[in-house]
Amino acid sequence: MKTMETAFAQMVREHKNTIYTVCFMFSKDSDEVNDLFQEVLINLWKGYSSFEGKSKIDTWIWRVSFNTCISQERKKKRSATVPLSMEINLFEDKDNDTKQIKMLYDRIHRLKPFDRAIVLLWLESMSYEEIAAIVGISVKNVSVRLFRIKEELKQMSNN
Repeated sequence: MKTMETAFAQMVREHKNTIYTVCFMFSKDSDEVNDLFQEVLINLWKGYSSFEGKSKIDTWIWRVSFNTCISQERKKKRSATVPLSMEINLFEDKDNDTKQIKMLYDRIHRLKPFDRAIVLLWLESMSYEEIAAIVGISVKNVSVRLFRIKEELKQMSNN
């Protein structure tokens, strides 16, 4: 018979890529991503015993991860800090595809956290129904928001 700790550890092993995906939606900084990951694990553990299985486990994990990252983003905005970076990337590609992908992700990171999450879930090939279940809005609202987000991304400059 599995203990709750063993079952939780198994769940984390099976879904850690999902958790990291959500964390990367909210930060490019590896230290911050690791901090977010830890916060998500804490919140998953807190809610693990009360998970009733009314949704799929992966939908629940996406939702807890998403809500944790949104909360941390709000806290971060309240206590803004100046990041320290070397501004050098020895592995940076210079081809056009890489530049376009980088430009897209730079624009996505300028969106509000909620909109950023929606578009990144969509880029993960999730259905509107799955996105709605994760972020807690209607399927129609997902559709409307995605349309508006795409328009906002088109209007952004490359700055």
